Amino acid sequence: MDAPPAGPGSPPAGPPGSASDPPASIAGLSGSASGSSGSAGGTPRSAGAGGGGLSRRVHAGYALGSLATGAFGTVPGLLLLPYLTDTLGVAAGLAALLVLLPKAWDVLVNPVAGRISDRTRSRWGPRRPWLLGAGLALAVLFAAIFAAPFGVGPAAGAYVAVAFLATATAFAFFQVPYVAMPAELTDDAAERTRLMGWRVAVLALAILISGAVAPVVVTAGGEGVAGHRWMGVFVAALIALGALGAFLGTRAAATGTVTATEPTLRAQLAVVAADRPFRALLLCFVIQSAGVATILAGVSYFAAQILRDPTTGPTVLFACFVGPALLVMPLWTRLGARLGKKTALVAASLLLAAGAAALVAAPVLPAIVVYAVVALLGVGYAGQQVFALALLPDCVAASTARTGRRQAGVFTGLWTAGETFGLALGPGIYGLVLALSGYVSSATGTAAAQSDTARLGVLLGFTAVPALLIAPATLLLRPHPYLPPPPPTPAPPSHPVDHGVVAGTKAAKTHGKASTSP
Repeated sequence: MDAPPAGPGSPPAGPPGSASDPPASIAGLSGSASGSSGSAGGTPRSAGAGGGGLSRRVHAGYALGSLATGAFGTVPGLLLLPYLTDTLGVAAGLAALLVLLPKAWDVLVNPVAGRISDRTRSRWGPRRPWLLGAGLALAVLFAAIFAAPFGVGPAAGAYVAVAFLATATAFAFFQVPYVAMPAELTDDAAERTRLMGWRVAVLALAILISGAVAPVVVTAGGEGVAGHRWMGVFVAALIALGALGAFLGTRAAATGTVTATEPTLRAQLAVVAADRPFRALLLCFVIQSAGVATILAGVSYFAAQILRDPTTGPTVLFACFVGPALLVMPLWTRLGARLGKKTALVAASLLLAAGAAALVAAPVLPAIVVYAVVALLGVGYAGQQVFALALLPDCVAASTARTGRRQAGVFTGLWTAGETFGLALGPGIYGLVLALSGYVSSATGTAAAQSDTARLGVLLGFTAVPALLIAPATLLLRPHPYLPPPPPTPAPPSHPVDHGVVAGTKAAKTHGKASTSP
C-alpha cells in the first residue's frame, strides 16, 4: 500500500514529493485517524500532510463517505426498533437488547480494524481497499437486515440480530479506515476543521436523505415487511454510492510517508489509554452520541404518539432536525475559529440539550412551534458533531508530536467503537424507557393504542433523557485545553552563517573583520 503521511513530530521516511508528482491514494471519511506502519509500495506524497491546503476535490471526495456512515448511523437508530416492535412483534425490552448487543460488538472489533488498516499494504494505500470492500459488503448486509426471510415472530427477531451483527462488523472495517484519514491528510489544525466541515455537511445531507426518505419508502412499499424490504434496498444503494464515491474521489490525495508504530495492539492501546485529553473527549462523545441516538430512536414514536402524525411526522421532524445543519455549518466554523474548538463544542452541546429539554412541553405546543424547536436541536447537533470530530485528529497529532509514533488507527478505532456503542446504546435506552412505561408491541405494521403512561415514556425518552445525557458530558472536557501541538522548532545551524552584504556600505567595509564587544 501507499504509505500514510507523516504526522507532526514524526520523522520523515524520505523526501517529500514535488507538486508535479502524480498523486497517490488516500482514504475516505467517517472513520479513524490511523496511520502507522502501513505501506511499502509507491512514492510518498506530502501535499496535504505538510500543512498545505487540500483541494476541493479531496474535501468533497472524503466527505462522500459520510453518505455511508450517515445512512448506517441513522436508519437503524430510527427504524430498527419500531420495525422489531411494530412489524415483527418483538417485545420492547427484547427488541432493545437485539439492537444494542450487535453494535456493542464493535467496541471489540473496531480497534482491531484500526490496527489491520494501519498494517495493510496495497497499491491503493492502507485505507482505500477497506473503503471499497467493506463499504460494498456493508451495503449488501444492510439490505439483508430487513429481508425478513422468516416472516414475523421470535425467529425473525433472531435473524435480525445475526444480520445486524454482520453488518456492524462490515461497518467497523469501513468506518475506522475512513475516519483515520484527517490526521494523515494535513498537519494544519484549521485545515482539519475545514475538512470536518465538509464531512459534517455531507453527513447532515445523508441523515436528511436517509432519515426523511426511508420512512416514505416504507409507506410507499406497502408498510409492514414488504415496505421495510424496499427501504433496505434504498438505503443499501445510498451506502454503496457513498463507499464508491469516497474510494474514487480520494484517489488523487496524498498518502504521506511510512512512520513507526507500536509493535503490538496491546502496546498501542496502552499509549491511547495514557492520553487523558483523548479519554475525556472520547467519553464525552460516547455519552453525547447515546443522547443523540435516543432522539433518533424516538422520532417515529414521538411523531405517532405525541404529534399524532405517524405518516408525515417522521419526515418533517427529520427535515427540521437536519436541514439547518446544511445552512449553519459555515457559521459554526467561524465561531470555532474565534472561540476555540472546545468552547464551541460546549456551546453547541448546550444548545442541543436545551432544545431537547424544551420539547417536554410538546403536548401543549402547536406543531409549528415543535418543529421550530427541533430545528434548534439541529443547529446544536451540527456544531456538536463538527467540533468533536475536529478535536479528534488534533488529539492524534498531539500524541504523534509527543511520542514520535503514529497510533492513528487505534485512536480512531477506539473512537468509532465508542461512537458506535453510543449510537447503539441510545435505542437501547429508549427501548428500556418504553418497556418500563408499558409500551404495547404489534405485529401488524401499525402501532397499537397506548396508555397515557406509555405516551409519557415516549415523550420523556425523546426529550428529558437525551438532555440529561448531552449537557453534563461537557464537564469532562474542562481540565484539558485541546490546543494543537506547536510546530517543531528549527534546529540551530551547526556552523556560522555568512550573511550577504551590499557592496559600498559600511557593513561591507567591516565585513569579515574581527570586532570586540564593548
